[in-house]
Amino acid sequence: MNPNYNADGLIPAIIQDANTKQVLMMAWMNAESLARTQALGETVFWSRSRQEFWHKGATSGNTQKVVDLWLDCDGDTLLITVEPAGPACHTGAVSCFFEPVRASANDQSTNGPI
Repeated sequence: MNPNYNADGLIPAIIQDANTKQVLMMAWMNAESLARTQALGETVFWSRSRQEFWHKGATSGNTQKVVDLWLDCDGDTLLITVEPAGPACHTGAVSCFFEPVRASANDQSTNGPI
């Protein structure tokens, strides 16, 4: 199956730690960044805000070695399993997914996400 890119030529890529199975981040890819990822063996994304390629960890050293690439059943989302060399999030957190969604803006409970 070939990737089904959106109207902007992009596809969301979910990045998951191959060992722990923790979801690390989501980023966008286009056909060229996917080709670069496959050639390099490390994740390369497309930055929508900067309109340029982004080799994850090129500056920080927190690269992501690709283990496997998967397409979902519709071909419109990638799952990339990686061996991370450090935190995935620009905040320094292991994963970009650390903020629970509350039932409402006034919900101050600490019981975790809904």
